[in-house]
Amino acid sequence: MKLKLDFVNKVPKEAKDNEIILVKDKAAKNKIVKLVNKSLFSNKLFLQKKLFIQNIKDKNYIFVNCIKSKTSLDYEKLGSQLYIFLKNNKIEKSFFVSNSSFITNVQIEKLLHGAQLKSYEFNIYKTDKTKNEINILYVVGDKSRKSNVLRSKLNSLLEGVFLTRNLVSEPGNVLHPDEYAKRITKLRKFGLKVTVYDQKKLKKMGMNALLGVGQGSVRGSYLVTIEWNGTKDKFKPLGFVGKGVCFDTGGYSLKPAKFMEDMTYDMAGSATVVGLMKTLALRKSKINAVGVVGLVENMVSGNAQRPGDIVKSYSGKTIEILNTDAEGRLVLADALTFTEEKFKPQFIVDLATLTGAIIVSLGSEYAGLFSNNDKLSKQLIEAGESVEEKLWRMPLNENFDKLINSKNADMQNINYVGGAGSTTAAQFLQRFIINKTPWAHLDIAGMAFSKYGGALNSGGATGYGVRLLNKFIEDNYE
Repeated sequence: MKLKLDFVNKVPKEAKDNEIILVKDKAAKNKIVKLVNKSLFSNKLFLQKKLFIQNIKDKNYIFVNCIKSKTSLDYEKLGSQLYIFLKNNKIEKSFFVSNSSFITNVQIEKLLHGAQLKSYEFNIYKTDKTKNEINILYVVGDKSRKSNVLRSKLNSLLEGVFLTRNLVSEPGNVLHPDEYAKRITKLRKFGLKVTVYDQKKLKKMGMNALLGVGQGSVRGSYLVTIEWNGTKDKFKPLGFVGKGVCFDTGGYSLKPAKFMEDMTYDMAGSATVVGLMKTLALRKSKINAVGVVGLVENMVSGNAQRPGDIVKSYSGKTIEILNTDAEGRLVLADALTFTEEKFKPQFIVDLATLTGAIIVSLGSEYAGLFSNNDKLSKQLIEAGESVEEKLWRMPLNENFDKLINSKNADMQNINYVGGAGSTTAAQFLQRFIINKTPWAHLDIAGMAFSKYGGALNSGGATGYGVRLLNKFIEDNYE
């Protein structure tokens, strides 16, 4: 993280650094513009319509136009623009002056939150690091408990998003399943209960679908559960399941060499679950929740799974493996049945970079939502809209089942007839929700990573899903 927030009582009189002024009133903005046009300010420099800097009596003032900002998301985006402005102009120190007479503390906190989200960079492997750190020194206008509680909640969310981004950004030779499982156990210090099921335990449990994906790797395969118990009331847990394929070669159904390096991101669904659970623990959420992640590496070796193999899943249903590159659904199949059976959650939401077909359908604007429950779908879509992590509901229908029925087993893991690739993958997963628990599958293949960046990220791992699911929980369960 490049942006650092320090909290001070006032701007020192001797300070010659940049003071950030928020302009919310149109009259104030017009007055400033007139003065600029009359050249009453020296060194005038308009850089953006919403942000510009002026030098008055040897001190720089950065004016931020908040006039069109109305929602919390607007202020987060404005904070993102502010960070880019400071970075592009190499402003290393500045003073953020709050003025509660025209802008609320919520808006101020959201603006700073947006700036921090945008500032994330993954550069731990660069030997030539930029030593200069941008500092915004925030002058606290309101020291009320309400403001501090909000700041604490946003910081908890920031920690979860950054953990997810860090995990997704790690290369496959570092974050293999063995290392990933170890890192998750470190969350115990935040009050989370973490249980790691290794290969021996999984074999005894009958999780052959998950184990089959990882059997070609020299690394272990794991199922890890992360529990947060925020209330002693009879509150059935909320269930979240994530695909954690730390690297995906495609197995014997080998992927093309071009862009295979991107398959280090194939564990993004699990990373979202891990980041969400950390956020819930840090903000002391008054709910019970469980995160379940399947961690494997899909490699090629003499022991790797073959096309044509048949495996018996944890549920007892048999699967014919026609394509070893349709591996994520095998990991999720065992994890979904296990989560439903062991924890009996109110619902299950699973996340996975599951299909390239969803990118063909929705690009990088929406994640695909497949669900057996209208209420759950509506709640997730509304939460996604409010934080701009959007979802688009896609169809499920029993008529698609014939495309994955197998002559040799209960089902096959891929549809070779053609078309409906994302839907048939979701239809496959739905077969492992045995007790008709409300369930939603989020295919985030187009959302987990961005080469160009977005409103609240600067490119690379986006952390998609943590903000969405946290908002979903806040809006509907506490």
